Amino acid sequence: MKNPLRQFLLLAAVVIIGLPLSAAAESQAELQGHAKITQAQAEQTALARVPDGKIQSAELEREDGKLVWSFDLARPGTKDITEVQVDAMSGKIVSVENETPKQQAQEKQADQPKH
Repeated sequence: MKNPLRQFLLLAAVVIIGLPLSAAAESQAELQGHAKITQAQAEQTALARVPDGKIQSAELEREDGKLVWSFDLARPGTKDITEVQVDAMSGKIVSVENETPKQQAQEKQADQPKH
């Protein structure tokens, strides 16, 4: 006869370990299925906020519990990037942050998968 406590602990460990993996595994297609604002609409909003900016990258992601379109915009005359986040449900700007090349490198390193 198997030990019920051992079975419970094994199941709990599998669930606890699997939670972060399932949250991280949400694909762009799944996220887009939840978004009410298209990428093109969000781009227009971001470019209206930073009219001289050029979009370098775009990503739909969950940030602080919100589904947001995140854009990195390059601007003439500076190596800094302006990151604009647009709420994918309402179309409103959530945040606008200026990132130096050093901050960009740190963010890129933090996003690298751990081995």
